[in-house]
Amino acid sequence: MYVILGASGNTGHVVAQQLLSKGKKVRVVGRNAGHLQLLAAEGAEKFVADITDAPALTKAFHQADSAYVMIPPNPTSPDFRAFQSRVGDAIAKALQDAGVKNVVALSSLGTDKSSGTGPILGLHDLEQKLNRLNANVLHLRPGYFMENTLPQAAAIRMAGSALGPIRPDLKLPMIATCDIGKAAAEALLRLEFRGKQIQELHGQRDLDYTEAATIIGQAIGKPGLKYFQAPNDQLRAAMLQMGMSDNFVGLILEMAEALNLGHVRALEPRTPGNTTATTFENFVATFFVPAYQQQAAA
Repeated sequence: MYVILGASGNTGHVVAQQLLSKGKKVRVVGRNAGHLQLLAAEGAEKFVADITDAPALTKAFHQADSAYVMIPPNPTSPDFRAFQSRVGDAIAKALQDAGVKNVVALSSLGTDKSSGTGPILGLHDLEQKLNRLNANVLHLRPGYFMENTLPQAAAIRMAGSALGPIRPDLKLPMIATCDIGKAAAEALLRLEFRGKQIQELHGQRDLDYTEAATIIGQAIGKPGLKYFQAPNDQLRAAMLQMGMSDNFVGLILEMAEALNLGHVRALEPRTPGNTTATTFENFVATFFVPAYQQQAAA
């Protein structure tokens, strides 16, 4: 039995689908039964639980040999780090109490640092908690999510350019979340990891936001689209208007600064083993263009 947390999210649903396609027995966990229905239709067992509820998660992990675990985003939380801590504690206790033997956890580049990394610090703490378990644990440390560029669809509509806190010349190992899900599923199928291991995932290639904006511009019919690093106060106001909490915004800006300064970075050179398939061009065509067109319709 495989148990998948965050099964309706970007990575979790891919993990579940990959395992189901191989005929595996899969239990998918989420807060909303409706959001799990598509996976249930493919043969998964649904389990509704709050991610901070350790007893409920223990029941979710019952009779599971292996699990995929992650801390979901919660951008409206007034104290996101406290939320991360509660989730990490609940996951670790439930895995221990249920006796799960193999765990693949969604982590991040930058979890080697113990401060100054914004929300990545919560994943650093999660790694530490999982490392205390009597289980085989693989920490997946992916790079910068390509999905982080999707809010640019609204920015381009409003400002005519792409805007953000990242330096325009900073090369980032950009990865599509579907590739993270595939890597997690492959690890769970093979179960070759032993003890406590780390696997970095660097995406298809490193990109800076200047190049990313050029690719986006070509895809949406705006050749010559530019990206500008905006002041933090301007970005804070925009993100608050999007509904994020002030606490969450502060953490995101701290993470951006950590990236800009090289505090958060890959520790490994790029290799075939940490390079994934999806190109940014393909991501833009598949996901960004529809998001941009939806903005136009709105």
